[in-house]
Amino acid sequence: MSEVLTIAMAAELTETEIAEVLQLVADAAAVDQMKALNEAAMLRLRRLHPTTQHLLVSEGDQLVGYAQLESGIEWSAGQLLVSPSHRGRGVGTLLLQRLIMESASPLRVWAMGDSPAARALATAAGMTAHRELLIMERRLDEDLPEPLVPPGVEIRSFVPGQDEQQWLRVNAAAFAHHPEQALIDGDDLADRMAESWFDPRGFFVATIDNTMVGFHWTKQHQDQLGEVYVLGIEPSAAGRGLGKALLLTGLRWLQQRGNTRVELYVEADHRAAIGLYLSYGFGTVSRDVMYAQG
Repeated sequence: MSEVLTIAMAAELTETEIAEVLQLVADAAAVDQMKALNEAAMLRLRRLHPTTQHLLVSEGDQLVGYAQLESGIEWSAGQLLVSPSHRGRGVGTLLLQRLIMESASPLRVWAMGDSPAARALATAAGMTAHRELLIMERRLDEDLPEPLVPPGVEIRSFVPGQDEQQWLRVNAAAFAHHPEQALIDGDDLADRMAESWFDPRGFFVATIDNTMVGFHWTKQHQDQLGEVYVLGIEPSAAGRGLGKALLLTGLRWLQQRGNTRVELYVEADHRAAIGLYLSYGFGTVSRDVMYAQG
C-alpha cells in the first residue's frame, strides 16, 4: 500500500537532499531523454539565493518529486519534475498547486520538451503557452569555412581574471530584453566558470582596440556533443558580420575537439538569430515551452 505523500519547502537544501534531487533528475532523464531542470535551476541547487525556494515531495523516506521556485516582482518562474515510478499519481499536480500558492507574483512554469503530460498539467491549472525556446542542432562531420573577421576586430579566447567585467557589460547590452540572460551577475558568471565543463579556450571574445564587442561561449557535453552556449554582440557593433565570424570560430573549435554534433537554444521569436543558425545548417529538434497564469 502506498504511503501518504508529504511536501516540504526549504530555502536551502542539505547535501543529502541535493544528492536525492540529482538522482531524481538522472532517473527522469533516462526515461525522457532530456533534463527536466535547466542549467540555472541545477546551479541553484547548491547556492543559497534569496529568491529561490525548493519544494520536495516524499513518499515515506523516498523523494518522488521536486520543484524550484524563483520569485520575482513582476512574475515568478517554476520548474518541476516527478520520479518516473510515481507519475500519474498526482505528484505533479501537488507540486504545481504549491508553486502557484507560494508565488508572490504570477507564475510561469517551464516544460522541458513540452511533453503531452506537461501540457495537460499546465492546461488543467489554467495556464497557457507564453514563451518558447527552440533547441536546434547540426552535425559537425563536414568542413566548415574559415571565419571572415571584420577589419579592426580581434577574436581571442577569454582570459579569467581579466575579462569578467567587460563580458558582463557586453552580455547585459546584447541581451537587454532577455528575461534571464540579462540578469547574469558576477556570482552567476563565477558559478558557471567553476563548472567542470568550463574551458576558457572555447570562450571566444571579439575586441576592437582592446574593448570587447562580442563573444561566443561554447560548452562541451558528453557523447561528442558541443553547444553554442551563448553568442552575443554589443548592439553598437551589430551588422558587421561579427556574429557569423564568432559562430564559425566556435563551431570550428568544437569540431576540432572531436564533437560530431552541436546544439543551441534560441528564443522562437528571435528571427534574426534563427535565420543565422538556419543558414549554417541548424534545424529544430525540440522545444521548451513556458506556461503562464492568466
